[in-house]
Amino acid sequence: MADRILITGGAGFVGLHLARRLLRDGADVTLLDDLSRGRADRDLDEVRAEARLVRHDLTTPLPVDLLAGDFDEVYHLAAVVGVRQNNENPSRALNVNLRAVLNLLDWCRRRPPGRVYLSSTSEVADGATRLGLAPFPVPEDVPFVLPEPTLPRASYGLSKIVAETLLRQCADLFPVRIGRYHNIYGPRMGHDHVIPHFVARALVRQDPFPIYGATQTRAFCHIDDAVDATVGLTRLPGVEPVVANIGNDTEEIVIRELAERVCRLAGYTPTFEVFDPPPGSPDRRLPDLGRLRRTIGYAPRVDLLRGLRQTFDWYAADQAAAPPATTGERA
Repeated sequence: MADRILITGGAGFVGLHLARRLLRDGADVTLLDDLSRGRADRDLDEVRAEARLVRHDLTTPLPVDLLAGDFDEVYHLAAVVGVRQNNENPSRALNVNLRAVLNLLDWCRRRPPGRVYLSSTSEVADGATRLGLAPFPVPEDVPFVLPEPTLPRASYGLSKIVAETLLRQCADLFPVRIGRYHNIYGPRMGHDHVIPHFVARALVRQDPFPIYGATQTRAFCHIDDAVDATVGLTRLPGVEPVVANIGNDTEEIVIRELAERVCRLAGYTPTFEVFDPPPGSPDRRLPDLGRLRRTIGYAPRVDLLRGLRQTFDWYAADQAAAPPATTGERA
C-alpha cells in the first residue's frame, strides 16, 4: 500500500519539487495550499494529474473533515518567505507562519501522523555567527540569537525559531524531523531571491548591473539535492527528534562571482554597480553537513555550474519571468 503523504505549501517551490519526487516513488500525495504564493501554472497542473490539491489557508484551523484518513508523513513547508515581504509587512510573516504551525500541530495532535517534517532556515543560526558564537561551517547546535530584533527581516527567523521549538515539544506524539535549508535554488523558485534576481537582470541585459553585498559569500544548494536530503531526513529511523542542515558545503561563492557567472550564461559583460547588503544580511553562510552525511549518507550531486544553467534556462523560457529587481535581494 502506498504511503499517504501531506505537503503543506505543496504548490510552492520546494513543495512541488518534493511532490514530484514522492509521486515518482509511488506515494499517495496530497498538497495543501491557499495559492497565495504557490503558482497555479503548468507545473502544478502536471502534478495535480497524480496528486490531490486541497485549498486551505492555514492561518485558520483545519476542519475535521478536510483531510480524510491517516497520513504516514507530513511535510510542513507553508510559510511567508522573502526579504521583500518581511520588510514590507513583518507582522504578517510572524502572524502567518506562527498561526500555520500552530494550526497544523493542533490537527496532528488530533490525528498523529507517522512522522512530521518542518522546513526551517539557515537564518535561525545567522545571529550566532554574526556575534561570533558559532564557527564556520555552521553546525546545528548553535544558540538562537536575534542580534537586531527590530529589523523587519528578523520576523522570518524568529517565526522559524518558534516553529522549531513548538515542533520539538510534540516529539512524544510523533517523530519530528527539522531541516534547515541553506540557500536552496532552482527552477520555479519565484522572484524574491538573489539567483532569480540576477537571472532577471541578465535576461534583459541590464547595464549597469546592481549587486547588493558583492563581497558576501554563500553556498547554494540545488533543489534536487535539497529534496533528496528532505526525504532522507524525514525517513530516518528512530523516534528522537532530529535537526539537520540541508545545503551544499562544497561550493562557497562570492556574490559578485555569482553575478559574473549568470551574466556569462546570458552572453554579456556588464558594468557592476555595487551597493551595501540589505540590513541584517550575513556576510557568510556555509552549513556543516556532517550530521546529514553521517545519518543518511548525503552528498550534493548537482554542481553550481549545471544548476545555474538549468535555472537560467527555465527562467528564460518562463513567460512569467519578473523584471529586474531594483532593491536589495535576499541571499
